[in-house]
Amino acid sequence: MSPQDVLTVGQDALGVMLAIGAPLLVTALVVGLAVSVLQAATQINEMTLSFIPKLLALAAALVIAGPWMLDTLVGYTQRLLTSIPHMVG
Repeated sequence: MSPQDVLTVGQDALGVMLAIGAPLLVTALVVGLAVSVLQAATQINEMTLSFIPKLLALAAALVIAGPWMLDTLVGYTQRLLTSIPHMVG
């Protein structure tokens, strides 16, 4: 296994991690920003107010993007497992 193979596997793993995490992180960011603007506009300073909208939005994002995320992760895992003989031998 050459150093280039190790770097390629690591780079692919980071890319898949970013791709899988991005929909949920962006959703949480957008909902958190919207709730913060609403709180600033209405001067409601309740720290727990953003929890339920974020939770619901993340559940919806997981339902919508979940199959794609699972396919991406399964595809990466299959590529990784099928490349083991090439890397070892």
